[in-house]
Amino acid sequence: MLTAIAAAFLGGIILNLMPCVFPVISLKALSLIRHHDTPAQARAEGLAFLFGVVVTMLLLAGVLMLARSGGAAVGWGFQLQSPLVIALLALVMLASALNLFGLFEVGLSVQKVGEVGGARGGLTGSALTGALAIIVATPCSAPFMASAVGYALTQPPAVSLIIFIALALGFAAPFTLISFFPLLARILPAPGAWMVTLKHGLAFPMLGAVAWLIWVLEQQGGQLALAAILACCLLLSFAAWLYGMAQKRRMRGRRHWALHMTTAVFVLLIVPPLANLKTATGSPDVAEASVAPAAVAWSPQNVDAIKGQGKPILVNFTASWCITCQVNEQTSLSTQAVKAAMARTDTIYMVADSTKYNPDVEQALSDFGRGGLPLYVVYPADGGKPVVLPQVLTPSIVISALDHATQNGTKS
Repeated sequence: MLTAIAAAFLGGIILNLMPCVFPVISLKALSLIRHHDTPAQARAEGLAFLFGVVVTMLLLAGVLMLARSGGAAVGWGFQLQSPLVIALLALVMLASALNLFGLFEVGLSVQKVGEVGGARGGLTGSALTGALAIIVATPCSAPFMASAVGYALTQPPAVSLIIFIALALGFAAPFTLISFFPLLARILPAPGAWMVTLKHGLAFPMLGAVAWLIWVLEQQGGQLALAAILACCLLLSFAAWLYGMAQKRRMRGRRHWALHMTTAVFVLLIVPPLANLKTATGSPDVAEASVAPAAVAWSPQNVDAIKGQGKPILVNFTASWCITCQVNEQTSLSTQAVKAAMARTDTIYMVADSTKYNPDVEQALSDFGRGGLPLYVVYPADGGKPVVLPQVLTPSIVISALDHATQNGTKS
């Protein structure tokens, strides 16, 4: 158990470096720079960030364990299998980007509209930043984390919660420590006018996250879902523009309630397209085709029927929302060297897609002691014990595993 706690804490620290978390983490970095000369406020926001991370992690872990106790086979990142959750995250990211561009301001008094900082709403904003960061962190799996999460999901609730809390503490630790220790804070540059430019620049990673989430949503729900989220993005952007104008009119002492009411109307217009996402369904073959056109459809029954027949099997458990999965696909699985090795060893390649909820995939992850994606399994040609590959692949790792699986079959 102590090993799992240490792995979860270390995995949480490393998770800060993953690409899916960077757009949100950059907001926290901007906040720390803003409070460079106000240590008390920096410490308060560091604690608020920690609070948001831990509470959100406990909520996610609680829902996950309740679902599993009720018989549902779900794993780490389960919330991103919902098109509605993906759409809401995309809209939150878009709103954050528009805020960074200065289209409207959050947590500022009317006298400070247009400035970078402001104390009002700072603690709430930090807590919400922590909550959003841990939600979008789930598509990424840091080293040491998968085994810890997998172990947690097989333990009693109390032990599971301790491990998830360790993961949350590791995730929040870097920024919380910097906010509490002035010596660490000195590595941050002093605040100044340059922060406005930085603030605008940080909007672009947020827009990149929006684009990625829209792509994932299209994979899950097809063209209808794509049309719905694009309409929602347009409505939200117009509402944000109206809200920004209302803030400026209020700052000048002019009437602004009509603009506020119009803003509310456009926000409400977002609800119907989002409601339609519950019934939108994409083609079940879209994700698989994008990963590997020649892949054999995966199912536990297919694996049982094929394994031990003299051919190795490579199963790729993946999802469109899994960043690590997509990186491994481009850097290893789709390379010519790996494709040649598959052909040479006569390997059967299977893709187990979890872009949308698939109970068979979730059960397989649990069987292999993994709480989330990615997962790569090689079944030897002779039907021996399957081998689980590392979460971060290289072509040489895959080729070596295929050669070993084939040699076992040849010896038998």
